[in-house]
Amino acid sequence: MSTNYSLFVIIVVMHFVTLVNITIFGSEWDGFALAASTLLFLAGVIFFSIERRKQKKFT
Repeated sequence: MSTNYSLFVIIVVMHFVTLVNITIFGSEWDGFALAASTLLFLAGVIFFSIERRKQKKFT
């Protein structure tokens, strides 16, 4: 799986969590949505940094 695709999937899931929280749960799960989005963001940052380090080693 390419880096761009993986990061795009993470962003889509983050937005989906927010959308579900607002539309289905009526913003009752704001804490969970915030925690999930934060964890997904951190996963994206970690994934990006790992891939960036791999690319720097080869150049």
